[in-house]
Amino acid sequence: MLEWATASYHERRTVMIKAVFFDLYNTLCRFYPQREQIQIAAARPFGFHPSPDGIVKGYNAADKYMTEQNAIRHVQKRPEEERAAFFAEYERLILKGAGIDVTTDVAAQIWRKVREAPSELALYDDVIPTLEVLDVRGLKLGVISNIYRDLQQLCDDLGISQYLDFVVSSLTAGVEKPHPPIFLAALAKAGVKPHEAMHVGDQYAGDIVGARGVGIKPVLLDRDHLLLEHTDVDRIVSLSELPRLTEE
Repeated sequence: MLEWATASYHERRTVMIKAVFFDLYNTLCRFYPQREQIQIAAARPFGFHPSPDGIVKGYNAADKYMTEQNAIRHVQKRPEEERAAFFAEYERLILKGAGIDVTTDVAAQIWRKVREAPSELALYDDVIPTLEVLDVRGLKLGVISNIYRDLQQLCDDLGISQYLDFVVSSLTAGVEKPHPPIFLAALAKAGVKPHEAMHVGDQYAGDIVGARGVGIKPVLLDRDHLLLEHTDVDRIVSLSELPRLTEE
């Protein structure tokens, strides 16, 4: 039985948060140039002119689709043909959010243009100030990400490793969010009980459901104000709001 289930109600109400876990993409970092700009440039040769707001809305739907599919079988574990079909549908959902309906064949061609565009990862402006505040308070900080690459090196490249106590990726855990083992691995590395930890992410199905499933307090980051339907969880629009939640 999980420690969360056996902890007393009084203990759960009075314990302070001792560790904060973060999702990576769309929580701590984003693509640069921004994904909207890349999509607009990729769609232009095909005669489409999506708006930036439409692309943001489309990515919200497409990222939900990715989270749901990764929970079944991570896209990186799929055969090449199946991965191509996945990303064609992913792109189709992005464009649909911008009011543009295309076939999966056309979507696949546009996605290839997106992939060819040079880009890199960049931190959001609120990341370093928030990590500094939490670090000074002595909280254990970690990153949990559904990626199959060297997450530690990625955090080194982003310049945030000095604030982190650990990272856990799908590559090292062998499973993806929302499955419990990846969250339990983070708890073990942090050396805290589930009710002493908080997890922040932008995907309800992966981050919120997954964290809650093992007793970790979830926080939904809604940078684009598109997740208003989720009223059963603390929702923030900037990481600058996070420090106060660790004190409640």
